[in-house]
Amino acid sequence: MKNKSYIGISLIILIFGIWTVKEFQKRYDDGNLETTYDNNLNKKEGKSESLFLMGEVPIFELTDQNNKTITNKDYLGKVYVVEFFFSTCPTICPIMNQNMLKLQEEFYGNPKFGIASITINPAFDTPKVLKDHADLLGVKHYNWHLLTGDKDYIYNLANKGFNIYTGENKKVAGGFEHSGLFALIDKDGNIRCRKDEFGNPILYYDGTTDEGVVAIQEDIKKLLEE
Repeated sequence: MKNKSYIGISLIILIFGIWTVKEFQKRYDDGNLETTYDNNLNKKEGKSESLFLMGEVPIFELTDQNNKTITNKDYLGKVYVVEFFFSTCPTICPIMNQNMLKLQEEFYGNPKFGIASITINPAFDTPKVLKDHADLLGVKHYNWHLLTGDKDYIYNLANKGFNIYTGENKKVAGGFEHSGLFALIDKDGNIRCRKDEFGNPILYYDGTTDEGVVAIQEDIKKLLEE
């Protein structure tokens, strides 16, 4: 009798397994497997379905231009943009700075918006240097923090935490290289992004182009409404 019971249970498990595999295969072939999961997650959490949820922002603790300790927790409840730059950059940073100023202008006075500009040359970019740089740029939003700290800590945060490339290279102009990408973080501390025409996440926004700035500006507005 026991053998017959085991055979019966095994048969049920086998039938269920075959049905499950076929169902997943059908959804995969239709291109709906990932989309279905993401949409359900967004609906469950009340998130904008048009924006992909990449995961939690990495934990960080750095010092801003006012010599104040700033952590990722200080940004909770705010939609904010993260960039990696350095004050003496002669190439893409001035473009990134100007594009950040556009975001500041668009959301100026909104307490739910913020910016985290993290230097990749902390040996030079002390809080005093960053304060002078902020004044030169025209940083006015109280939630725009120019951040510095330990070099290894920052490089680990960029390359492993955010997966946004930064590196030291004496052969390039300025001695450092980086991607120029902006990361978008929602009020709950999750990295978010839009999807391309095929439904794949773009991951980050190009902070050196008008198209990238327009895209992140539109998505900031969506997240502020959540």
